[in-house]
Formats: sequence, structure tokens, C-alpha cells
Amino acid sequence: ELCQPMMTLATAIAALGALFYIAYRVWQSLSRAEPVDVFGMLRPFCLGICILFFDVIVLGSLNGILSPVVQGTGAMLHDQTFDVRKFQEEKDRLLSEMPLKVAVTGEFNPTDEELEKEIADMGWNGEDYAVMQRMSHTCYSFSLQSIVQTIMRKVMEFLFRAASLVVDTIRTFFLIVLSVLGPIAFAISVFDGFQGTLVQWLARYISVYLWLPISDLLGVMLARIQTLVLQSEMEMIQDPLSVFSPDGSTAIYLVFMLIGLVGYFCVPTVANWVVQAGGMGAYNRNMNNTASKAANVGGAVAGASTGNVAGVLLKK
Repeated sequence: ELCQPMMTLATAIAALGALFYIAYRVWQSLSRAEPVDVFGMLRPFCLGICILFFDVIVLGSLNGILSPVVQGTGAMLHDQTFDVRKFQEEKDRLLSEMPLKVAVTGEFNPTDEELEKEIADMGWNGEDYAVMQRMSHTCYSFSLQSIVQTIMRKVMEFLFRAASLVVDTIRTFFLIVLSVLGPIAFAISVFDGFQGTLVQWLARYISVYLWLPISDLLGVMLARIQTLVLQSEMEMIQDPLSVFSPDGSTAIYLVFMLIGLVGYFCVPTVANWVVQAGGMGAYNRNMNNTASKAANVGGAVAGASTGNVAGVLLKK
């Protein structure tokens, strides 16, 4: 609906551009006594059709092609986030049970046999130990260490989600602006000298559209790393021979959240790496030039070596 007013204006601009486009080429062919190239004049008509049905042909095609990418990365992020929550809950449960085990056995990570023996010696049954577990979990939840860790974790998670929301909101705003002004870009590209406007608009639209999949992939990688860290920490908690530090675990978690927070603001840069209009950037061009020079030097060295070997063989 927002594209309708712009489509009317763009149609008039494209019609004027098509008139100049066709008149210039017909006059050029007649002045040179050459046959008129009809195929080359179809470009304004194709762009005009795209402008008339912009929301269906252009936006519908682009969204239909790129939408599966967004859905796929979104499903990956959902699965990894679910795993992180599951392992985090299991780790919190193990940490809440740790003080009770230390109090009962006097050891940091007692084995199941040692724990059962101490419980039997104290005259407790399964229900008594379950009650003590719940009490230990409650005490751990209200301890100063747990409260500080929870506050820091919640603050970083809030900033992490806020950065994700900012990227997604700006992406939506940019896509709306590009969609509304898209017919104007198509109309201007009819004029000679502005053909690159069409390619630039397509590249910008695809690049901005890929912000969400790239941010989802960033979240997937961070969630996967957190899952592996949580699994390793749970193994350390359950291993009687290892020493686990909750403070170090919280620091690692906050570091990864900080990395994700910084990474979200690098999403537009990564999207420009995927789709880049107007040819290669200076960095890629320098890299290719360096690679070409290295290949030329390598080829020259290989050719010289081959020639020397052939010369030695011919002498023999």
C-alpha cells in the first residue's frame, strides 16, 4: 500500500526516461544508416512492467527467495537457545546441591557411594535428603553470590536482546524505506548514466534483508559455544577429581555475552561482505592483485625450474 503513490510517480518518470532512451537510440541508428536494434530497446518496457507490478514482481520475488534463509537460521537459533536454557538449568541445579554435599561429606565433589554412606551414617532417608536439597537450593538462590551473578547475567542478557532488537528494528525500517522508494530507483535507472541505480538498489535491499539471518547465525554460534562450555562445566562439577569455580564460569558467560553484543553491531559490515554492488571493494581488489602477483611469481619460478631441469637432461 505504501508503494502505490510512488508507483504512480515512478511510472511517469519511467515513461519520460523511456521516451528519451528510445528516441536517442533510434536517432543514433538513423544517423549512421544502421538497422534499429529493437532488442536493446526492450529494457525500458521491462522496467516499466516491474514498476507497475512492483509489489508482486520485485518485492514478492525477493522476499520469496530470501525468506527461506531467514526461516532456516531462525529455526537453528531456536534449537540452540533451547539447549542453552536446558543445560543452564541443569548446571544451576548441580551448583545448588554442591553446598549440601560438602556439608554432608566434607568433600568438594564426593562420589555417589561416599554421599550415600554419609547419609546412612547420619540416619537420613531419601525424603530427608530431598528436603535438605530443596532447602539448600533455596539458600543458594538467596545467597549474595547467586544474587550478584543473576543480576550481572540478567543485565548482559538484556543488553544482548536489546542489541538484537535494535538491529532488527533498523533492518525493518530500512526495508520499508527501500520498498517505498524502490519504484523511483527503477524509474531513474531507465535514464542513461543511471543504470547502476537498479543494481545498487537490489544490492542494498538484499544486504539489509540478510541482517536478520546473519544476526541469527551469530546467535547460533554463541549459543553453541555456551552449550559446550556448560557441558564442560557440568562434567567438572560431577567429577570428584576436578575443582570447579562458579566465579570463573560467570566470567566466561559474561565475556561471551559481551562478544555477542559487539558482534551484533558488526552485522551490517558482514552483510556488505556477502552482497556488494559496483564491483569489488578496495580490500578484495588488493587481495586479488596480491594473489595474482604471487601466482605469477610462482609460475615464473616453476617455469625456470622446469627449464633448468630440461636443460640439464638435454646436456646429458
